[in-house]
Amino acid sequence: MQIREMPNQYTTLERKPLGAVLPEGRLVDRKWLKSREFNRPLVDYYLRSGALEAVARGIYRRPGPALKWQHVVYSLQELGFAIHIGGRTALDHQGMAHYLPMGGHETIQLYAAGKLPAWFAQLETPVEFERHSRALFAANVTTAGYTSLPFGGWDWPLNYSTRERALLEYVDELPDRADLDMADKYMEGATSFRPELLMSLLQACKRIKTKRLFLWLAARHRHAWFAQLDVSALELGSGKRVVYPGGVLDKQYNITVPREYANGEKPDGTGQPLF
Repeated sequence: MQIREMPNQYTTLERKPLGAVLPEGRLVDRKWLKSREFNRPLVDYYLRSGALEAVARGIYRRPGPALKWQHVVYSLQELGFAIHIGGRTALDHQGMAHYLPMGGHETIQLYAAGKLPAWFAQLETPVEFERHSRALFAANVTTAGYTSLPFGGWDWPLNYSTRERALLEYVDELPDRADLDMADKYMEGATSFRPELLMSLLQACKRIKTKRLFLWLAARHRHAWFAQLDVSALELGSGKRVVYPGGVLDKQYNITVPREYANGEKPDGTGQPLF
């Protein structure tokens, strides 16, 4: 009598170690694992053996050091979500930070096109993600104003706004969710902004208030690149915009600004006017 030996469903363990295809820190789902020939029984085996751990419903990683926010962002990128780090986070991480957050707590400004997966909200990370839309710019602007910064031993490229785009994103949060003094400090340090990139971003920007505020802040500091902007080519709308109720009207850009900023003075009212 012949006895036929059935193949072991776990032989993949020997010919394809999990560590060879799944870098430490990377988050993946079952679809990702299946596309790399790790079927459901094999994934369940890895979970039972401790080679994999579940960090949210249907999301897995190899056990290792604590999960960092950069792991989360890169994993979302690799799973096909259109996201980037922008606003204040992008400015601070590209050398424009003015002070460190107290207590080490950090808020990450995450910009996304469309919805993020439900498991994203279930993750436990040492930071708070603040979700933003990409609606500030025209939908056809797919490449302008993006850069990548490496993270970790694998040099994973994380998507960031350039400093030019990030400052526009931060100004867009004024006056309710951003600080004008901080925006002014960022603008003061924006000595090396690129006028060509700024023009393309300003032309693609869909919010009149944001463009006027950005130009008003830029005019205060008289950087060399500001003189190279063709403001006449920008759509700035018509009429007045009450940005700061009770403020003073800036006649050049037709927006109300806080009185302590009127006439180009420094925010604390000391020293000579900026222009």
